[in-house]
Amino acid sequence: MTIKEKGLEGWLAFVGKTVAEGQLLQATFSQPRRKDGDIAAKLTVRPIAMKNGTFYQFESLQGNKAYHDNVPAEQAEAQLIETMAAYKQALFKTPEADVQVLANKKGELTLLRGAATSKIKAASSAAQSHNRSKAYVIPEGEPVPFLVRLGVMTEDGRVVKAKYDKFRQINRFLEMVSDVLPDLPRGKELTVVDFGCGKSYLTFALYHLLAVRERLPVRIIGLDLKKDVIETCSKLAVDLGWDKLAFFVGDISDYRGEASVDMVVTLHACDTATDAALLQAISWDASVILSVPCCQHELFKQIKQPALSPLLKHGILKERFAALVTDAVRANLLEQAGYRTQIMEFIDLEHTPKNLLIRAVRGSGDRSEETAAEYAVFRDLLSISPFMEKRLAEIRPKSE
Repeated sequence: MTIKEKGLEGWLAFVGKTVAEGQLLQATFSQPRRKDGDIAAKLTVRPIAMKNGTFYQFESLQGNKAYHDNVPAEQAEAQLIETMAAYKQALFKTPEADVQVLANKKGELTLLRGAATSKIKAASSAAQSHNRSKAYVIPEGEPVPFLVRLGVMTEDGRVVKAKYDKFRQINRFLEMVSDVLPDLPRGKELTVVDFGCGKSYLTFALYHLLAVRERLPVRIIGLDLKKDVIETCSKLAVDLGWDKLAFFVGDISDYRGEASVDMVVTLHACDTATDAALLQAISWDASVILSVPCCQHELFKQIKQPALSPLLKHGILKERFAALVTDAVRANLLEQAGYRTQIMEFIDLEHTPKNLLIRAVRGSGDRSEETAAEYAVFRDLLSISPFMEKRLAEIRPKSE
């Protein structure tokens, strides 16, 4: 059933109540009154949760570009009213109803209220968080022993404010792992190696997911060069009673401690250390590879292409370009080694520029001659000779 009402008074009351009670899920403005290019053809508003409170993000589309303006909640009502004056119609979605606002040539407004869809009701609980948090793998409010010991949570399950970014990172990582759980073998004890585990927040999180939550038979090995860090992590694993989680001092490039490994994790291994870890994973014929690259200097020194001189002559642009080229090389070489490869956003750019994760799953890569030829053209165009490509020719995965 649709309820129709007219008048400015009803519109103002609706906007005031919706914003004051935090009921706005999304508003979409369309059909600008003027077509002079200054007004976006479409403008979308949604609430976002930020560290300093709730804001309303006004996203306008002009051509193929999107512009964002984050407005504090106390200013949102006035901004919405002002925006409506520039458009002929708008659609407001709330948990209670979808409300369409129509303006005629004289500026008179009509509100059409309809029942809200179940999908929108379900979305209300998510509150369109700016952090893109859906249902966390590790939810807030439930104390998790390893997070308490690592200082991320308090004993009653509250996330420590200074550690909230780390909490988000852990959950984002576990989401990515959860997606590939069906690709891990069953009927055996899984072996996971984490190269360059560092303080091991994610290593402990991985054990929590696989062994505690999923109750999979698993053995996880953390490897790092820092002896003091390894000693601290080993002690915590013992205190938690996690006897299938072990830490060792060692180097990625010469580690040969396992004959077979099912999952390889490498986070922030510098420069070609990431390549060494990927190559080791391929040699093990690992089912899943998760890699977050760090410093990438190898190809920075090699890239040469006169047509790209306007870009390459600027050091900071060349550095970023070289990093993208490096990860493109890795993804393509993993494909040619028989892995389905994705490059994904790990965490938001506002927290770190090292925000890409390479996720590779064995058995569904593209080994076609056409793909190999495309890669060769790309490589030769930039005059590069990647370390990983040279070493890959020496590796013969078991599946071949």
